[in-house]
Amino acid sequence: MGHGGNVIDELMTDHREVEELFGRIEGLTPGSADRKLYADQVTMELVRHSVAEEAYLYPAVRKHVAGGDAIADREIEDHSTAERIMKDLERCDAGDPEFDRLIGMLMSEVRSHIADEEGNLFPRLRAACPPEALDDLGDKVRQAKKVAPTRPHPAAPDKPPANKLLAPGAGLVDRLRDALTGRGKKP
Repeated sequence: MGHGGNVIDELMTDHREVEELFGRIEGLTPGSADRKLYADQVTMELVRHSVAEEAYLYPAVRKHVAGGDAIADREIEDHSTAERIMKDLERCDAGDPEFDRLIGMLMSEVRSHIADEEGNLFPRLRAACPPEALDDLGDKVRQAKKVAPTRPHPAAPDKPPANKLLAPGAGLVDRLRDALTGRGKKP
């Protein structure tokens, strides 16, 4: 992830990448080891995406969009739900019967969240926020994703300033663990 453009273009490209990974999972037979590989990849992408949204997008929604507090709170709750599912999924192998149930729940939750963001939040933000601010937010989101955690941390703060302070440290530890274990990469 890290595509360029304003925040909405950046996040919509992330959404397409996540959907592509979901499609790969759906295209494999239950129990296939590659399903776990793609589930790990989607988790890594979703966690970084969510951390960046919580640090920069949702504060901008609160500031610029009428009713933004309620919208941001609902979006953050969606993230919390997905993060709890990802945490449970992290403990499952592709052959575990629980894996199929959890990945199905995650896909449903994330697809619903994406539809809401793209159909409701993004158009409202685009109408309310100056283009220069959207471009600046795109840069901030790209930078945040570079240092964000790659594993779910359901107990971590999801609002500034605490999330902005703690995410880079957790991200460093997660990336080190990923490198040592080969998580998200084919053996």
